[in-house]
Amino acid sequence: MISQVFILSSKGDHLIYKDYRGEAGSDVINIFYEKVTALTGDQPPVVMSHKDLHFIHVRQEGLYWVATTTAADSSPFTIIEFLNRLTALVKDYCGSLSEKSVQMNFALIYELLDEIVDYGYIQTTSSDVLKNFIQTEAVSARPFSLFDLSNVGLFGAETQQSKVAPSSAATRPIQSSREVNGGKSEIFVDVIERMSVVIGSNGVLMKADVEGEIRVKCYMPSCSEMRIGLNEEFSIGKSQLRGYGAAVRVDECSFHQAVRLDEFDSHRILRLCPSQGEQTVMQYQLSDDLPSAPPFRLFPTIERDTGGRLLMYLKLRCDLPPKSLSQELSSPDQSAELKLQSRAVHWMIPRFPGGTQLSALFKLEVPGLSSASMLEVGPVGLSFELPKLTVTGLQIRFLRLSPIQPGPSQRWVRYVTHSDSYTIRI
Repeated sequence: MISQVFILSSKGDHLIYKDYRGEAGSDVINIFYEKVTALTGDQPPVVMSHKDLHFIHVRQEGLYWVATTTAADSSPFTIIEFLNRLTALVKDYCGSLSEKSVQMNFALIYELLDEIVDYGYIQTTSSDVLKNFIQTEAVSARPFSLFDLSNVGLFGAETQQSKVAPSSAATRPIQSSREVNGGKSEIFVDVIERMSVVIGSNGVLMKADVEGEIRVKCYMPSCSEMRIGLNEEFSIGKSQLRGYGAAVRVDECSFHQAVRLDEFDSHRILRLCPSQGEQTVMQYQLSDDLPSAPPFRLFPTIERDTGGRLLMYLKLRCDLPPKSLSQELSSPDQSAELKLQSRAVHWMIPRFPGGTQLSALFKLEVPGLSSASMLEVGPVGLSFELPKLTVTGLQIRFLRLSPIQPGPSQRWVRYVTHSDSYTIRI
């Protein structure tokens, strides 16, 4: 149960303050900042206490993201996860995390806090759910032009890629925002990949196909040309590596007839005059040569107990990097259901962090269960969505529009991988 949520700058300036339960005064902000700055060392504890009030905080991009609670039985890990999801939401909606972006988007952040927490109880942190309710539009922290290359540098300097708003910001409602605000200048680029995988009972990858596409949704009042920069080391077929980075390779690639390829061979740039609405500008395919291991592995154990019941012990491992999430849904709870008509067990996992594993034990009463019938168990099919990830490694390096758009405009890029068919034999 959360009592208050507030965001402070590194100097202790009050950027956001939301009191849900009225259990403590606003002076707790000063109390927290005095306690956190009085500590020695670079890593203060994430949980601190003052009388009956507990402070739980994370630090992101130089900002303190703090939640307070008076409940002794509140889980600090749940609140830490909530704060991490809050920072991710703010970054998705505002495009960046900084003191200036928080100040300029305070109305949007307060609207987010009203939707995700009700009287101290967390409701949802799912972007897919929130997009139906959040109507406040983000304000860019500072205007920029993608033609301005004066601030492109090396070794940590800001690049043009960092100016493209990332991840699930592209899932925000398009039509509704345009209708409410009278036609906003926006462009969305989605990189969507679909996996078809077959893994044998011995854990060996038997088949792996990836079909991908780059989809553009254009809602610009006027745009004569758009240039999309892909990975410089992107190659088609089994050609030699391009550049010095890790290769991004596909077997086949096709383009929309409106795409001009005069800069593709030399600089991996797609040029086109986008039409209003949605169009697929590029399609590609990769077969049986994934650049990394499949995202999920299953370790099953099937046996029969002394009572004649079928025991299925399933251990599912997510081999994505530890900071990746396989899904971004609102509930952390798992559930299972037996579908009698299809004779299958459905195991639902709303959220699965990368680098972790989950296990489940199913005990089923099966009439006439025999050793021969146990051989008929399986296969296992997985259905999932991986946001902010492409299996091939394809990335959008930059988006440039010509002519430069008058007034504010938004450019959004999203990466997502779906399971088309992901089968694991038992």
